[in-house]
Amino acid sequence: MDKLPKIALPVIFGFIVLIILFSKSTVTIDSGQAGVLYKTFGGGVVTDEAPMGEGFHLVAPWNRVTIYEVRQQEVLEQMNVLSSNGLDIKLEASAWFEPIRNDLGKLHQEKGQDYIQRVLLPTIRSAARSVVGRYTPEQLYSSKRDAIQQEIFDETQKIVSGQYIQLNEILVRDVTLPPTIKDAIERKLKQEQESLEYEFRLVTAKKEAEKVTIEAQGKADANKILSASLNDQILKDKGIDATLKLSESPNTKVVIVGGSDGLPLILGNN
Repeated sequence: MDKLPKIALPVIFGFIVLIILFSKSTVTIDSGQAGVLYKTFGGGVVTDEAPMGEGFHLVAPWNRVTIYEVRQQEVLEQMNVLSSNGLDIKLEASAWFEPIRNDLGKLHQEKGQDYIQRVLLPTIRSAARSVVGRYTPEQLYSSKRDAIQQEIFDETQKIVSGQYIQLNEILVRDVTLPPTIKDAIERKLKQEQESLEYEFRLVTAKKEAEKVTIEAQGKADANKILSASLNDQILKDKGIDATLKLSESPNTKVVIVGGSDGLPLILGNN
């Protein structure tokens, strides 16, 4: 009985040590994550193997595992940039990206966990300033938004493609101009719209006038052709036909054929 406490203490101590070692030797990686293994006595960061996937893992207690998010992520950046004429423009853009899974060890070794602040954001700022500097405020405000977005993506992609980062999209969410410039652009756009509307009305009125002219000319040509076809003989024949119809009427009393103009002369009463 006296020996029991002396045996129990080492056992309890060893059990505690085992628990500590076991807790340090297990890693659980959640969905959408991957782990980079660092071997303290084996060359440091493992770069020649795929990163550790989701699930439960056992590792040596003297090694470490750094967990990274490998799903698509979004980072939002607000910056001040200069237009082609030197005006200060506020630009808000976001990037969709993800680390390249198979290069996660190299990313960890060369860039570290804060690779977004070290690599991605500075690249976006540089590309945005370079691209926006090619355009005027009016182009930024209206017609060139999609082109600017694509150019920022292309320039950012050139840089981060060798930094173990997969860039999926750049979205220009907002372009804020100085209030005076914005008001001037809106007035100009409104005037241009009114001018286009006025030109449309003029074209419509011109086409309507041309239509009326064509219709009138067609009627005039028809009347001219009809008048040319009505010679004296045709008129006499028409008069005779009319006379014969009148002579058949019971109310007609006298019919004299041959007027002074060669047409039938009808006298009668009802």
